[in-house]
Amino acid sequence: MTTAPVADQRRLLVVQDLDTRLDQLAHRRTEVPAIARLTALAARQADLATALVTSRTAAGDLRRELTKAEGDVAQVRARATRDRERLDAGAVSAKDALGLTSELESLARRQAELEEVELDVMERLEAHTAVLDDLEAAHAQVEAQRDEATAERDAAFAELDAEAARVRDERAATADGLDAGLLALYEKLRSHLAGRGAAALVGRQCQGCRMELNPLDLESIKAAPVDQVVRCEECGRILVRGDV
Repeated sequence: MTTAPVADQRRLLVVQDLDTRLDQLAHRRTEVPAIARLTALAARQADLATALVTSRTAAGDLRRELTKAEGDVAQVRARATRDRERLDAGAVSAKDALGLTSELESLARRQAELEEVELDVMERLEAHTAVLDDLEAAHAQVEAQRDEATAERDAAFAELDAEAARVRDERAATADGLDAGLLALYEKLRSHLAGRGAAALVGRQCQGCRMELNPLDLESIKAAPVDQVVRCEECGRILVRGDV
């Protein structure tokens, strides 16, 4: 049979209240609004990062395609320039001049085709660059929002942690010197009774489980020595009597 001084039993309720406060603060820490925002922003940022990789890759492909198209046009222009210079120099035979004239006409058609290809690639690259710019702006905006939410979360954490530190100090001071057996039983019960190992008995009701004791159990508790540690028959918690 566990016994403990009446004063220690009553002080145990203060320890319980402080432990409950610590549990509440720990729970509030998990429900800081900024945490949910950070989770949503992280998912958004991940989506944007994936889209950016795809978009940058596509933009790189288009730039290479444009470089090739520009090179093809430049090559045809250079060939046409050489042919025209030879014709203008007049140092070719009539047959060669006819051939050069025919080739220039062919090169002109080819240049027109290649310039169409070049223009198409330029237009696609321009459109894609606009999309890429929007994605990068959105990504930067999300990063800024994450920084803001992180600062808000950290500020909330700091406030809660400071309050928890004060409560822990008060708890340590309150528990200091408590009957060792009583405290050990309380800690054991608290570990598997949702953080509540002790409760006050108010009238017939246990304030831990909110159940009313039957008359026989109540009489037995009232008849117990004042230093006897009694427990609720319903939930098993330590019952601290107010009339002892």
